[in-house]
Amino acid sequence: MSTNVAWHSHPVDQSIRAEQKLQAPLVIWFTGLSASGKSTIAGALEQILVSQNYHTYLLDGDNVRHGLCRDLGFSDADRKENIRRVGEVAKLAVDAGLIVLAAFISPFRSDRRCVRNILPEGQFIEVFVDAPLDICKQRDPKGLYQLAERGQIKQFTGIDSPYEIPETAEVRLDASTSSVTESVNQLLEYLFQIGALKSGYDPISLSA
Repeated sequence: MSTNVAWHSHPVDQSIRAEQKLQAPLVIWFTGLSASGKSTIAGALEQILVSQNYHTYLLDGDNVRHGLCRDLGFSDADRKENIRRVGEVAKLAVDAGLIVLAAFISPFRSDRRCVRNILPEGQFIEVFVDAPLDICKQRDPKGLYQLAERGQIKQFTGIDSPYEIPETAEVRLDASTSSVTESVNQLLEYLFQIGALKSGYDPISLSA
């Protein structure tokens, strides 16, 4: 940690920014194996929220490695640092009053717990996008599982690096049997139940 620095409090805080946007800021954290559908579901949910005038930002695992985390590899230490950085960015975005959707494999429980712990109570929702490994292998849009099984990619989650299934996720999506629309509806219903949405929603209108 840096030395000789002190936290500077400013008159405009999260509550004022949230009131300005008429929404409850929070982080919706999607975790699951590669090709489980995290980014697809997160993107579809964001579309619906934006169409209802919510202020959002989507942090995607691949995208942040083009900039913020481009210096990191896939060792356990680098994965930990990747999630730490993303967690801090998510914290800043939530402080700005946004609804943040974060789609990351984030294979280790301890790293997901660290992100939860740096956010205000009740502002972290863990969503487990649950798809069995064999289903993810069948989808495999980037061909990564094949490369990993041939040894051309090392430390690939689910092959030669572990994935720790969430034990206390707020939402579990069965991504092997549910459509994207069904998954988004399940999330919208949960968000409505906890008071994160201002009003109800019409699930029939979803086309994601």
